[in-house]
Amino acid sequence: MATTADFRNGLIIEFNGDLYSIVEFQHVKPGKGPAFVRTRLRNLKTGKILPNTFTAGVKINVQRVERRPMQYLYNDGQNYFFMNAETFEQLEIEKDLINAPQFLKEGNIAEIMYHTETDTVLTCELPATVTLEVTYTEPGEKGNTATNAMKDATLETNAVIKVPLFINIGDKIKVDTRDGSYSERVRE
Repeated sequence: MATTADFRNGLIIEFNGDLYSIVEFQHVKPGKGPAFVRTRLRNLKTGKILPNTFTAGVKINVQRVERRPMQYLYNDGQNYFFMNAETFEQLEIEKDLINAPQFLKEGNIAEIMYHTETDTVLTCELPATVTLEVTYTEPGEKGNTATNAMKDATLETNAVIKVPLFINIGDKIKVDTRDGSYSERVRE
């Protein structure tokens, strides 16, 4: 068993019957009273952040997780299918376990986090940015670039995001998968 002295960002612990990832922690030694550790924990199932305070030295149950890169194949509406590139083993993942399913394109690599004791999928994370092609957008007006004006653009995955006016149909752009925002135009 580990203690609060073993805390580090990204550590997975079992807390209140669920698995949590430590987002941040701070050891506090007040002038009066016992030391404690103030933490922010992310629930791996729901993604919600939970603030919590542990007494210093309390025992915690550390959980082992494994991250595996897998290639996205296709989806059937509710479930998404991935393949391990080394073993060619296929895996079916529910849509709510994926952080940004609207930006998944066939052939993309995603990182899948497994709980090693139960061999269950905890989360599926796309890279921070993905490159996608614009399939439809209204033409931009000349001279209307003095302000940071944005317009809607439909991507090849059918996701709709806001892009600058100079983006046209057929352009490849980088999209930030964490918040779904336009990042930059990709030159080839």
